[in-house]
Amino acid sequence: MRGWHTLGLATLFVIGASAGTARADIYMYRDTRGVLHFSNAPSEPQYQYYMPDFTGWKTGKFGRIDGARRKAFDNIIRDAARRHQVDTALVKAVIRAESDFVPRAVSPKGALGLMQLMPATARMHNVWRVFEPSENVEGGVTHLRYLLDRYGGNLRLALAAYNAGEKAVDAHGGVPPYPETWEYLSRVMRFRDSYLHEQ
Repeated sequence: MRGWHTLGLATLFVIGASAGTARADIYMYRDTRGVLHFSNAPSEPQYQYYMPDFTGWKTGKFGRIDGARRKAFDNIIRDAARRHQVDTALVKAVIRAESDFVPRAVSPKGALGLMQLMPATARMHNVWRVFEPSENVEGGVTHLRYLLDRYGGNLRLALAAYNAGEKAVDAHGGVPPYPETWEYLSRVMRFRDSYLHEQ
C-alpha cells in the first residue's frame, strides 16, 4: 500500500469500512497539481496523518463527494466575511483549497487550521487558538482583507501573496513563477466560481 495515488471513492469507503476491524494509519498529501497521494508507509516528509470523515458524505451521479464538513462552518465564514467586507465565496474557496474544511489540518510547512495560517501570520492577527474554527477563520479573513488592501483590490496578487508570501509577490512584481502558486490560483478561482453559482 506504499504510495497510493488518487484513490477512488470506492477504495476510500473500503478504508473507512475496515477501520473498525483492522486499524491502519493512513497518510496523505496534495501535490502541486492538486492530486491527492495516500500511503500507509510514508517515505516523504510532506505526508500528513489522514483521518477520513465520511459523516454526511453523499455520492453524486459522477462520484463527486459532497462532505457535510464543507458546510459546517458557513455561519462562521459568513460572519467574518461580512465584518471584513470580503466575498463569502472567496473565503470558502480559500478554505477549500487550503484545508478542505479540516479544522486541525497541518501542512508540511507548518501552516495550521482551516485557513492554514502560518504561526507568524496567526500572531500578526492575534490568533492564539489556531485550531479553533472561529479564531482561525477570523485571522484568515483579516489577512485576506489586509492583502486585498495592500494590492489595491487585485485578487490574483492577494491570493498569490496568501500562498507564496508578500515578499515573493513583491520580488517578482506580480504572481511569482511558482507552479504551486499558479495551480493554487487556478483552484481557488474555480472553487470561488462554483460557490458564487450556489448563492
